Amino acid sequence: RAAESCGLTPLVRVPGAEPKTILRVLDAGAQGVVVPCVQNGEQARKAVQAGRYHPLGERGISGGRTTGFGTLGLQDYMALANREIMVVAMIEDRAGVENIDAIAAVPGIDLILEGAIDLSQSLGVPGQPQHPEVQAALHRVAAACTAHGKPFCAIPRMTGQHEAWCQAGVRAFLLGDDRGLSFRALRANLVGYHADGARHG
Repeated sequence: RAAESCGLTPLVRVPGAEPKTILRVLDAGAQGVVVPCVQNGEQARKAVQAGRYHPLGERGISGGRTTGFGTLGLQDYMALANREIMVVAMIEDRAGVENIDAIAAVPGIDLILEGAIDLSQSLGVPGQPQHPEVQAALHRVAAACTAHGKPFCAIPRMTGQHEAWCQAGVRAFLLGDDRGLSFRALRANLVGYHADGARHG
C-alpha cells in the first residue's frame, strides 16, 4: 500500500516458486515476484504458472483488492495482470548458471536478476562477488539473457561497474532495497544530529 500511494511498482521476493506463496503476495497487491535461487527451467516454469493466468499460467483468481473490489471485470483484470505482473528469476548458484539457457528460454520470465553473493558461495569463493570466477559466471548469465531476448538485472557493487554493464548493453539495475535505503537515509539523518550535538556540546 505504501508503494502504491507514491507511484512505485512493488516487487516482493518470495521464498521460492511455491504457487501458494506467489498467489498470496500477488493477491495482496504486489506487481511482481522475485523468485530466489532458480536452478533450472522447470522451476522457472513453475513460477510463471503460479504468477500468470490462463493461457500463460495457472494462477488462481480471487476478487477483492486485485479487481478493485468489483470495479474491474474479471476478464479485464486477468488480461491486465498477464501484461503487467512481473516474474523475476534470480540466479544465485552454480546450477542456475549452468542451466541459464533453459531458464532464460521460459516464456513469461520477464527479468533475470543476479545474486553474486550467494553465487560466490556456490562457486567456492564465499563473500567474494568480485572474484574472476563469479564475474565470469555473471557475464555468462548476461550473455544468455541477450541471446534469449530477456533483460538481465545487474547489481553494481564497485565504482565503474554500472558504466561497464551499461556498455555491455545492460539496462536494468538493482540499486538497493527498502531496508538498505531506509537504513542509509536514517543514518545520514542521524549524522546531522550528531554534528549539531558536537557543535553545541
